[in-house]
Amino acid sequence: MKINILTLFPKMFEGFISESIIARAIKSEVVEFNIVDIRNYCYDKHKQADDIPFGGGNGMVMKPEPIFRALEDVKGKVIYTSPQGQKLNQQLVKEISEEKEITIIAGHYEGIDERIVEHKVDMEISIGDFVLTGGELPAMIIADAIIRLLPNVIKKESYENDSFFNGLLDYPHYTRPADFNGIKVPDVLISGNHKKIEEWRIRESLKRTYIRRKDLLEKKDLSNSERKILNEIIKELEGQNNEK
Repeated sequence: MKINILTLFPKMFEGFISESIIARAIKSEVVEFNIVDIRNYCYDKHKQADDIPFGGGNGMVMKPEPIFRALEDVKGKVIYTSPQGQKLNQQLVKEISEEKEITIIAGHYEGIDERIVEHKVDMEISIGDFVLTGGELPAMIIADAIIRLLPNVIKKESYENDSFFNGLLDYPHYTRPADFNGIKVPDVLISGNHKKIEEWRIRESLKRTYIRRKDLLEKKDLSNSERKILNEIIKELEGQNNEK
């Protein structure tokens, strides 16, 4: 997969693409990054990439000409990071990961000229209901989430148990030592009984989702066994609340 990122601040991506899993994915040629400096497409002597908005108002707006020119040199689905966009979730990440090439525009200031959005952008994506100083961090988040799902980056079994991948939150994780300062790992996890461990993980995943994100359960098509477990969890929690 090739990921093009159009930005006013290309140096922000130096650490991102040179460390950890992302760097290994690049080295193994699973993913290719093309960090595009928008100012290279500003043809005036001051390399001006922004201007005051028509109609007045605070802030600056990124000019259309440089971005239109930059988009002529790249391919793939064009994504614009915007607080007004579709909320990023795991299903959307999976869909984007199936593309061969994408281009992410990292907006800044008050955003980009609307003509770019209307004529060049395929998808606007928001990473949450808040505003950042620029679109570089959202671009990294989108890229990171996608790369994890690409073949041979991490084991498929690892991300299939992630929160949201199967519509539920992830179950709790523990590692050595089994007893730390008197706080012990659940006995089932060190029992060696894989069937019991899997049952525990399903139950804990359902319980955590019910407590923290009931909205996910409304969208999830539970199996009969999962529904039975969930009903048991609800009764158990209701009983605990009645005792208080």
